[in-house]
Amino acid sequence: MEKATFGAGCFWGVEARFQQVPGVIETAVGYEGGSLENPTYKDVCTDRTGHAEVVELTFDPQKVSYKSLLDLFFELHDPTQVNRQGPDWGTQYRTVIFFHSPEQEAAAKETIARLDASHQYAKPIATQVVPAGTFWRAEEYHQKYLEKRGAVSCHI
Repeated sequence: MEKATFGAGCFWGVEARFQQVPGVIETAVGYEGGSLENPTYKDVCTDRTGHAEVVELTFDPQKVSYKSLLDLFFELHDPTQVNRQGPDWGTQYRTVIFFHSPEQEAAAKETIARLDASHQYAKPIATQVVPAGTFWRAEEYHQKYLEKRGAVSCHI
């Protein structure tokens, strides 16, 4: 099993979509990339902790490739927006890939280069590619939020 961590705006819809992927064993929403130990949602929403809302995946690379997960990540949001997605704004909604290995880093950078070269987007991709740090699991009410409410998606 491997880990993958993606920030693509509000984590509820991102988690719901990744849960549907065969080979994704587990998902959890949380916070990564900031300076505060054990942040809460309220802390992160101040836009002062430096954390991004992220989804951490455990996946079976024999059933789904990291490159396939990257492709879905870029389909799920507008990777050209800086510190926002749709109606949500702030650094916690930035587009970011937290890589867990040199291979993931290379794959993420290759995917960004390919997408930029394709001119699929009118603006350059703003997605950050940074080493994974501490993943802080979000409060339980955020986990599988849409599923708990019988919703299949949000604004992503």
